[in-house]
Formats: sequence, structure tokens, C-alpha cells
Amino acid sequence: MTEPTLHHAAAERFKPFQDEVLKHHKDQIHSITITGSALTDDFDPVKSDVNSVFVLHAMDLKFLELLAPLGKTYGKKRIASPLIMTPEYILNSLDVFPMEFLNIRLLHETIFGEDLFQNLVIDRSDLRLQCERELKARLIGLRQGYLSSSGDAKILTDLFVNTIAGYIPLFRGIILILGKEPPIKNDDALTVLEEITGINTSVFKTVLMQKKQKTKLMIKQLNAIFKDYYVAIEKLGDITDGIKD
Repeated sequence: MTEPTLHHAAAERFKPFQDEVLKHHKDQIHSITITGSALTDDFDPVKSDVNSVFVLHAMDLKFLELLAPLGKTYGKKRIASPLIMTPEYILNSLDVFPMEFLNIRLLHETIFGEDLFQNLVIDRSDLRLQCERELKARLIGLRQGYLSSSGDAKILTDLFVNTIAGYIPLFRGIILILGKEPPIKNDDALTVLEEITGINTSVFKTVLMQKKQKTKLMIKQLNAIFKDYYVAIEKLGDITDGIKD
């Protein structure tokens, strides 16, 4: 499997924030890790946020109080508010957020301190339960979003384009519980998902392409996307529900 590589533009943009925090709070910080799209081909140097995890030796509310004012300055530079954790929190939360920790494990680079994510062990049973919940919740979200759009093409387009990134971690989780190592690249993940489930994932590739190209879609096209989206998620739900722990 190809190792993820931190985008140079993301590292450059993040460094002033990293340096400022370490200058004043280095003793409190166990590690700093960049995660998410900054390690994928989907990273847009202009529009994409840089996401990170700050692991503290111990939870310190004073640290949060001191960090908060930096949000306004660096938020304008598309540095997202970091996730704040401790080593103990990570170990105690693997069963609650297995999908999120799986995707951090797959897509991360620790730029300061010890890498706590590289060797995380994800329990497949915990992961299956979370994936099942997520799939059922997303079906509800699709139904509600479709009805709320009232046939407005822009609202319906946004429903798909603005949520597609959230589906990819879910798909990687399903791939893992079905016995394969999830690919890093989005298109590769969709290809593997189709291979092991038999579900047509072309609709998700269409939406990913739409997110990049931003062409105008007609309501007839969007209705077809909705139908294919819904059917694919429903089938994935049935498959996930049928997996024996």
C-alpha cells in the first residue's frame, strides 16, 4: 500500500501555527499530528483546511483557553481547530470511535513528538457496529435532505457534494471489516469497495468529480444520483448488518 504523503503546501501553511504553539506550550504537548485531506491528492492548497490532532500529556483546560484566541488568526488561513486528546483518551476511545481512529491511522503524519496512531489496533466488531449505525443514519439524512431540497437543483447538488468526503472514511471502515486493507486514495477505495461488495460505486465517483469540476447539474441528473446513492447505501447497510462478528 502506498504511504500517504503530507502535501507541501499544507505543511508550510501549518508551520507558523505549530511554531507558535510549541514556543509557548511545548512542555504540555506529547505530539502534533496532521491528518485527513492534507495527505491525499484531493488537497486543494487554496480551499482545503488543514486538520490536526494535538495530544497533550494530560488534559489541561488552561491550554484550551490559551489556544482559543489563535483560532481567529489561523482560521482565516484555513487551519482547522485541532482535535485535542491525551494518550489515555485515545486508548479508551478506540471502541467508541473506531472509524475515526482507523482513518487517522491511515492518513496522518506526526510532525512533533511520538506517533501514537501508526500502530492502533481497530476491533472489527466495534467498527462494524459503528459502520452499521452510520449507514442507517445517512439513509435518514438522504431522505430528509432530498425532501428539504424541494426540487431545488443547487440545494440537491450541495447535499451530495458537501457530504461525499464523509462517506469515504465509512467506506474504508467497511473494506476493513470485510477483510481487506483500505486504500488511501478515494478512487482506489471506491474500486476496492465495489470489488468486494459487488455494489456499483460509480455514483460516488461521479459526485467526487462534480466536487472538483463544479459543473451545473440538471434536476433529472440529480434525481438519478439520489436514487443510485440511496440504493448503494441501503445495500451496503444490508451487507454490513449481515457480517458476523
